[in-house]
Amino acid sequence: MAQRPPPNQQSPTATPSNGPTSTNSTASSSTRLVIPQTAPVGIITITQPPQTATSFYKIAPSNLITFGWNFSMVLATPTHLTVSAVCDNGNTYPVGPTDGIIPGTATSVVWDVFSYQQNHPNTPLAQATYTLNIWDDRGPRAGRAPGFLQANTGLKFALYTPQLYTPISSGWTCTHCNSAYSVYAANPAFVGVLTALLVMFLSGFSLLRLTPRIR
Repeated sequence: MAQRPPPNQQSPTATPSNGPTSTNSTASSSTRLVIPQTAPVGIITITQPPQTATSFYKIAPSNLITFGWNFSMVLATPTHLTVSAVCDNGNTYPVGPTDGIIPGTATSVVWDVFSYQQNHPNTPLAQATYTLNIWDDRGPRAGRAPGFLQANTGLKFALYTPQLYTPISSGWTCTHCNSAYSVYAANPAFVGVLTALLVMFLSGFSLLRLTPRIR
């Protein structure tokens, strides 16, 4: 008895939409993520360090810097993130142990600035203020798109190199203290107050000498 041929099978199709689509790397190549045009833009919120004030970090051994963040409204998961530090002098430095390229789902990165300084003598880190840049695989200048991560450039921090310790026995002097005293000593108001106090003291001492003794 002849066998009947199997019925025709149709491959699954995505739901029509006017919005952008993104291939899901964890599924088959025929499955695509559909994002409606009304979806909000994905954002990153920095959680470490706090953004209430500029954080200062030492370029010194064992002084690691941790940057942390959270994702919000990101529907198209990036394949990778790029993290960099843009200095006020115009130089850009990769952040982290992998030249600034980290997985797209990462929520933090640790930067050993001292090791970077030792391994890159031709492009040293300056003692200045930096802006942390984080963007997805679309690039730093990618436009706003519903469900896709928007680049973040909202965190500023500063790097500095600590001064070497010099003991007093080696001739250390407090230059700021001496300069501060010179400024006060040369100020006419300071001289006037000091003179007034001296006159009041001498006048009071003279009155005490003129007061008869009580027996």
